[in-house]
Amino acid sequence: MGLTGCYALLKYLVVLVNLIFWLAGLAVIVLSTWMLTDPTFYVSITQDETSYYTGIYIFLAVGALMFIVGFLGCCGALKESPCMLVSFFCFLLIIVVAEIAAGAWAYNNSDRLQEIVRDTVKSTVQEEYGFVDTRTKTFDEIQRGLQCCGANGPRDWAGSKFNKGDRNILDLTVSSLVQVYKIPASCCREGVSSDLCDSIRNLGVSAHVPGTIYPEGCVDKLIDTLKKHISIVLGVAIGIGVIVFMGSSSP
Repeated sequence: MGLTGCYALLKYLVVLVNLIFWLAGLAVIVLSTWMLTDPTFYVSITQDETSYYTGIYIFLAVGALMFIVGFLGCCGALKESPCMLVSFFCFLLIIVVAEIAAGAWAYNNSDRLQEIVRDTVKSTVQEEYGFVDTRTKTFDEIQRGLQCCGANGPRDWAGSKFNKGDRNILDLTVSSLVQVYKIPASCCREGVSSDLCDSIRNLGVSAHVPGTIYPEGCVDKLIDTLKKHISIVLGVAIGIGVIVFMGSSSP
């Protein structure tokens, strides 16, 4: 039997709220898929590769759950199906608990952001660049986008596995006067030709860094960038929380 009057209005309000929830779930699925297929997201450098992809898969699962919950809520309200509405509330409870747990974790680890970023960037420069393809692509994008080089500066590349692995540290004999190391092409300033970039990428440890190379390290710039965008992330999280609250309280 169809609802009338205020109950009918409430019914369509529930449908609207759950439609928004369904769209939010779809957006999370699209974003997660994008992050899985595009390795150049800056945030990927804040964690080791395994943890990063584990987090994305969890994010994708939450998006899929939101998508299902929104669908059940819409259909349950439109068809006035008790079974669908009960399923909707059960799934919604799981999402609320997950959001509370995620919020508590983020709050407890917020002070460690700088430490985590510094450690991960240094590890990428020293151990992973040139050997882990996704890390290499991501860090190249960071160096180009933020106009920086290395973790704290170009000289970080001197002792990196990128140099040792490619045998770019030359002439370490008693007769050698200068220790030479190579930096990635992404350290060259925008507008520098590839030929010029190749000719200046070999640097002496004690030599002056050319003006065609970005002189600043990436750690501080990356931390500043993440801090500037953290408000957007918090806004989205709060928005999803409001939608969940409306979805749970509307019926």
